[in-house]
Amino acid sequence: MSITYKMYTMCMVQDKDKVLLINRPDKMGFPGYIAPGGKVDFPESIVNGAIREVREETGLIVKDIVYKGLEEFCDPSKQLRYMVFNYLATSFEGQLLENPPEGELLWVNKEDALKLPMQDWFVRRFPLFFEDGTFELSYVWDENRDQTLDKTERQYRSKSSISL
Repeated sequence: MSITYKMYTMCMVQDKDKVLLINRPDKMGFPGYIAPGGKVDFPESIVNGAIREVREETGLIVKDIVYKGLEEFCDPSKQLRYMVFNYLATSFEGQLLENPPEGELLWVNKEDALKLPMQDWFVRRFPLFFEDGTFELSYVWDENRDQTLDKTERQYRSKSSISL
């Protein structure tokens, strides 16, 4: 039995107290506000895929980029594993595109972002970009029954943040 692996990235771009979001129209899929990201091209590295996707979707070239975690969705009926590698970028160069390909770009205060229309999975993931350490979210999903069969949700704190 052959398993299909799909690898994607998402990169939250932060400038002080603001984050850059894309307002994706319905026709693009995953409508609402979302961070830049997309498919990892073979054979590029995952982090280079994240950097490329931010540049293609926003015009910005991210500099300080940190791995934040993995969110994956598995559908056993389709033999599919869909993996999203998440990053946070806190510095960048360049100017925003005048006509971005994925939707309108918006700098929004981090505290106000969750008031915008977003997919449920992005609402769940959003605060994890800004917490210490990394995260791992894994969901086994039965699309036919519209049901989560199993889930793993973990956060790994950096040793420097652990007080003894």
